[in-house]
Amino acid sequence: MRDSLGFLIGSVGRRVETYASAEDFLEAYDTERPGCIVLDVRMPGLSGLELMERLHEDRFAPPVVLITGHGDIPMAVRALKAGAFDFIEKPFSDQVLLERIQQALQKDSQERSDEQDRADFERRSGRLTAREKQVFELVVAGKPNKVVATDLGLSQKTVEVHRAHVMEKMRAESFADLVKMAVLLEVTGPPQTIE
Repeated sequence: MRDSLGFLIGSVGRRVETYASAEDFLEAYDTERPGCIVLDVRMPGLSGLELMERLHEDRFAPPVVLITGHGDIPMAVRALKAGAFDFIEKPFSDQVLLERIQQALQKDSQERSDEQDRADFERRSGRLTAREKQVFELVVAGKPNKVVATDLGLSQKTVEVHRAHVMEKMRAESFADLVKMAVLLEVTGPPQTIE
């Protein structure tokens, strides 16, 4: 089964590595390497579910597609709760498996791209002063400059200056860019008081 799946996935131009056991896989596992992992639920040693649960302790783990010939509803629920990208019962169509792998690879690529963006935005936001961070939070919450000024006890002109600094330091070309950055940074909640 392992060899035939490796051949199938390789036949569509994907680089494939196969392992005889979860332990062999873990010895070679590199969180920095993008991709997706196809696991059979029944494997020697650690089961596919146990391996997947261990991998998902790492927030950068690639998506996992679980396959099984002995699936039931509780097992599928456990797999999905543990973070499986998909759960496919044997026998399955080659095309279905290839489509799920393609979707998992796209998800992994998007998540890695988002993580790079998040790290870049965090570096940028680290250059903001405490007051600029307050203005950033209130502005992306949709408050106009006049309301931000009132909330922070500042003049509207001072808020406009801080807002310009935020745009510049965050390298945002538009308000929409700033909001996208805030979403990735999970900037929410009321601002902190500055003494």
